[in-house]
Amino acid sequence: MHTADRWFAVGRSAGVDPYGVGADAASAALTGTDAKHLVVFCGADHDPAAVLAGINATSGGVPLIGCSSAGEIGTDGPGEASVVVAAFGGTGFEAATACAAGAAADPRQAGAVAAASAAAVEDSPHLAMILLTDGLTPDQEAILRGAYDTVGAGVPLVGGSASPGSSVRATFQLHGDQVLTDAVVTATLGSSAPLGIGVGHGWRKVGEPMIVTSSEKGRVCTLDDEPALERYLGRLGAPAEVYTDPTAFDLFTRTRPLGIRRRVGEEVRNVSSTEYLTQGWLGCSGDIAEGGLVWVMEGDERSVLDAAEDACRAAVDALEGTDPIGFLAFDCASRSGLLGESGMTEEVDRMNTQTGGLPLAGFYTWGEIARTRGINGYHHQTLVVLAVS
Repeated sequence: MHTADRWFAVGRSAGVDPYGVGADAASAALTGTDAKHLVVFCGADHDPAAVLAGINATSGGVPLIGCSSAGEIGTDGPGEASVVVAAFGGTGFEAATACAAGAAADPRQAGAVAAASAAAVEDSPHLAMILLTDGLTPDQEAILRGAYDTVGAGVPLVGGSASPGSSVRATFQLHGDQVLTDAVVTATLGSSAPLGIGVGHGWRKVGEPMIVTSSEKGRVCTLDDEPALERYLGRLGAPAEVYTDPTAFDLFTRTRPLGIRRRVGEEVRNVSSTEYLTQGWLGCSGDIAEGGLVWVMEGDERSVLDAAEDACRAAVDALEGTDPIGFLAFDCASRSGLLGESGMTEEVDRMNTQTGGLPLAGFYTWGEIARTRGINGYHHQTLVVLAVS
């Protein structure tokens, strides 16, 4: 989509030659002159170095960030083992990138260092920082706190955590011509027109909130001073086998996350780990601090699909009446697991209906980032959308 002074376009390619796939996707995305920035979502089973070489040879070295993906999203729908390239260009855009390695050892410092990209474009009228983290790195919230330490409340954060492929449990991040792991990569986007962020998840609260009375590093041990597992499953009226059978527990909890109360809204945490069933604990991929309030939540395929429309509408509404020219989407991989192939197609169809079929690029993440207020903003089982105008 082109306007008088800026443009946004998306290219996609799939095949067995990673260099060619990267080159073809970049060529399809570079529809205008004066390209300023690329965002790359690369199927995790591709050779990322070869994909990068193809992209950079085609673009002439336009600054880029990207990451591995368990599945990619384009205007033409969802898919796997492809490369999707989103390109920003024209006089209405400027962008600066940065990266930080070693996030597991010091996640807060990694977030702070990577967020330094904001300094180069801080005078733009409208800003948003795109963060791509490693989904295998723990303590994602600390990464966001580090980014907030650097940029404060004035720069919205949006993005997601790199996801692994189906055959290899490995992730990577991309920065320029570098392939990284256990890293944080950022691009701070400056724009002459507004940038809008929308969030939707489709989960409903069940009953009254509970107090987290004991927790540590993603493990919730007690809720209201009772064993967390019993409190959670009891609230939901779970069958007896769910308490002890890991397979039954995993199936039951896929559509029953926890919601965390925040001053600026709520965040969703998946109940994903069966490791702690014998201890009576709940295992989550993100931190749930002691003293906070949480709700049991539930939903179904229909509510999750409705949330896709909600997220797109919210992103467009945040543009303050300016027409969008394209969208980036960060969609939780667990949502795709719930929806299945046909549901994933319907989800993108619904997004296209809300966006008017404008260029769309995204991927299925292992965690979503959306911080417009406060210092938090890490989500699970959620769809985050960035609208570009």
